Amino acid sequence: MMTNADSIAQLCRYIAERKPVLQKQYARLLAQDLSRQQWDGCLQRNVLTVLEQAYDEALAFVKTLPFDSAASPVDQGLSDLTRQALSAFNGFADDFLLFVVDKHRTSCALSNFPDEHKPDKTYLNAVMRDIAGLWQNFALTLNAYFLECR
Repeated sequence: MMTNADSIAQLCRYIAERKPVLQKQYARLLAQDLSRQQWDGCLQRNVLTVLEQAYDEALAFVKTLPFDSAASPVDQGLSDLTRQALSAFNGFADDFLLFVVDKHRTSCALSNFPDEHKPDKTYLNAVMRDIAGLWQNFALTLNAYFLECR
């Protein structure tokens, strides 16, 4: 019988396997934008598209795993399973954003568009705020799922 720890370990493996897939998805979206000459805001648009899909897919994956929510304590409305599952994502969005920024900085095709080629702190902060919103929605949805399963 699988334990919650086994399911969390499976989630960690799933997330690790998804990282190169997300990078390929991003590269494909960027190439599409460049071929359509839609470079304005492409970093922000494509990062959010890829991460939103990744979080949706991760939630669907979590729902396939055998978790015993009743055995997990809840503190101030937060399931301990939520805390464990979210910790499996440590560094996930940051690593992805570092990949994206590096991809943009090394892109000859973007060199004529300085805002996208070398995104400044203000632009990156806006992207990170949007990522935080996606993450918050994901975390709340994940927690609601674990609480409903009790």
